[in-house]
Amino acid sequence: MTAHRRWSANTAVVGLGVTAMGKIYGRTCADFAAEAIGLALDDAGLQKSDIDGLLLNGNGNLDMDPRLQFSLGFENLSIMNSMRAFGSTVGSMVQYASLALEAGLVNYVVLVYGDTPLKPAVGAGAAYAARGVWDGMNVLKAVYGEFGGNVPYALAARRHMELYGTTSEQLGGIAVAQREWAQMNPYAQMQKPMTLEDHQASRMVADPFHLFDCCLVSNGAVAVVMTTAERAKDLRQPPIHLKAATQAAPGDNQISGRDPGIVTGAQQAGEQAFALAGITRDDVDILELYDCYTYTVLVTLEDYGFCEKGEGGAFVADGKLGPGGSLPTNTGGGQLSGYYMWGFTPLSEAIMQARGQAGERQVAKNDIVLASGNGGVLNFHSTTIWSKHAD
Repeated sequence: MTAHRRWSANTAVVGLGVTAMGKIYGRTCADFAAEAIGLALDDAGLQKSDIDGLLLNGNGNLDMDPRLQFSLGFENLSIMNSMRAFGSTVGSMVQYASLALEAGLVNYVVLVYGDTPLKPAVGAGAAYAARGVWDGMNVLKAVYGEFGGNVPYALAARRHMELYGTTSEQLGGIAVAQREWAQMNPYAQMQKPMTLEDHQASRMVADPFHLFDCCLVSNGAVAVVMTTAERAKDLRQPPIHLKAATQAAPGDNQISGRDPGIVTGAQQAGEQAFALAGITRDDVDILELYDCYTYTVLVTLEDYGFCEKGEGGAFVADGKLGPGGSLPTNTGGGQLSGYYMWGFTPLSEAIMQARGQAGERQVAKNDIVLASGNGGVLNFHSTTIWSKHAD
């Protein structure tokens, strides 16, 4: 693997805006995005006129295209783009924003994602399946029932089970731990307590995934503001410093000779991020992992090296991911029980925890927080590492 220098960009998050999440109808994507940006600017103590960079997460929703700048009212921007790397996009956005800030191309950059997939009388699964491309070779997948993300991720989980003896109950332990965190998060959609028995009794969506193995679908938006560490000193919130931002795109994991669903881009992105930040995984206090499914959390833990390949099920079985555990993970409930804003869900919670502003769910030791992004069917990955300390 290529050697990497220490991360040298001195940049930080200084503003965070999170709208209400869930079954909120009658509002446009632009409306949600504008609200989140307004909240983030107020959080940072900045004006719209201060912003000279805008990065949009262009996944799924056609409204998140460059023309959204017009609706939002930003003018004279130095960088502007709508970026798309599926669930790993947010890490790419952070990386590009940081590099542009360090290069002196911009002073303040807004990163935003908004979405409105939920409609009255439309199921959550159907909301995203309708966005799929069902032509060409994809028609063959549709003929055999592969619509949306449930089936390919379920196949990956089943393969892990067959290879290593991973169980549904072990996956359920991840869901239960995250529901415990969600009950302390006022932004979370799922506040009802859940036991492992509840998980096992929930309906089967795509074997081996029960309903509670699958993420939520949400209407809402999240925005963050980034700037240089020097400018951040004079703003309203304590700056959260970026220690590393990496991407990994290993390629098609379904072709002969690859290990589909078992080894992911988290391995490459994680190793590079730890090296750039000058830390080891033992230095990480809090993990905010992309969790479109419970299995995604398990395989990411393995590929980041927190346990050996195949040992993820046993690793999570003792409850270490939940409140009071030794490895606090997805402390806002994640996308399984909190809200689903693609990679902005783990990023937003990472910022709150690193600031010490997570309220009842705040983890006492919060010096180093890692947030991940995952895209495709475990094809793309991003890793960001954050700290409340400048050095």
